[in-house]
Amino acid sequence: MEISITVPDDIAQQLRGQWRDLPRHALETLVADAYRHGLLTSGQVREWLNLPSRLEVDAFLKRADASLHYTAEDLDEDSRTLEELLAG
Repeated sequence: MEISITVPDDIAQQLRGQWRDLPRHALETLVADAYRHGLLTSGQVREWLNLPSRLEVDAFLKRADASLHYTAEDLDEDSRTLEELLAG
């Protein structure tokens, strides 16, 4: 899907004063909001924004004030994985 919006020239100029790459900023805002609402996973954030690593995703989400969705179950799974790696 492709989404386009029309921004009046004077407003676009004003916004470019804050965000040079206005289309990218709009995309990042949409992605961060969708993540906050639980509509996207961090993997989908990485894919959509073409970020090179999970660390870049985490940094993006932090800059966007989007809390990481990390549950107690995630912690348990990570702990088991770490134990397996250390044992093997």
